[in-house]
Amino acid sequence: MREVAIVDTGGANLASLEYAFERLSVRARITQDPVVIREARHVVLPGVGAAGTAMKRLLNAQLLQVLRTLTRPVLGICLGMQLLFDASEEGSTECLGVIPGTVQRLKASPGRPVPHMGWNQLEGQCEDPLLMGIAPRDYVYFVHSYAAPVSDHTLARAEYGPWISAVVRRGNFYGAQFHPERSGAPGARLLQNFVRL
Repeated sequence: MREVAIVDTGGANLASLEYAFERLSVRARITQDPVVIREARHVVLPGVGAAGTAMKRLLNAQLLQVLRTLTRPVLGICLGMQLLFDASEEGSTECLGVIPGTVQRLKASPGRPVPHMGWNQLEGQCEDPLLMGIAPRDYVYFVHSYAAPVSDHTLARAEYGPWISAVVRRGNFYGAQFHPERSGAPGARLLQNFVRL
């Protein structure tokens, strides 16, 4: 059984993420231990809540440099994906800086409240092992108020007024803005693809 280190960012989705890996016969361990994180074959950086609070938690756990220098596959989920970028407009927070760009607040409009909460479609997928077997326009589950704009690092996008990055990659660092652990078969496939990287 392969093991995934899930970084303990204090988010409410830790247990459901751990269970999602269990369903795939993958042992997942929630941890803040730098040694465990460095030695894991795969690392997941989840997150729910505010960027500044999550970054302080990582700083206090002495994990900033550990995460920035990982050479194994890393998957940021929701806020965890946003933390991979240079910065977030949320409280002008400096983030991990492994993917260029600034995460921006979504703008509410008629029929598009903020937070963006619910099912939305993936579009414009690039060919990448992380997205293998995930069909164009598959629905996945989002809950967020901030998003990364579409860039050269975008593997798939979603439309919520403007286009936003739904899946990103730079080198060994991947991100999913949606919650794969709550996204049915496409989400399970993304997690399965991740542990096969």
